[in-house]
Amino acid sequence: MTTVRASHLLVETEEEAKKLKQEIEQGKSFAEAAKEVSLCPSGQEGGDLGYFGKGMMVKEFEDAAFSMNVGEISAPIKTQFGWHLIQLTDKKD
Repeated sequence: MTTVRASHLLVETEEEAKKLKQEIEQGKSFAEAAKEVSLCPSGQEGGDLGYFGKGMMVKEFEDAAFSMNVGEISAPIKTQFGWHLIQLTDKKD
């Protein structure tokens, strides 16, 4: 079974997620951004969610995470919780 390891940050608006993605692409640490703004408790750990398999996260989040390449940062993704940026940190088959 394939598992992925990802970090994420959760914010209320798409605009905020887009702005953060731009800051990260310009050199800001993903973990630092998550600690500063994420509404998810994982933010205190730099957004790290650890490893997870299919069926463990909400569909929109899972679909994005499993389609990414390691090191990639997603476009903003909307779930019932808000807007996420995902950074894929590892993938195991």
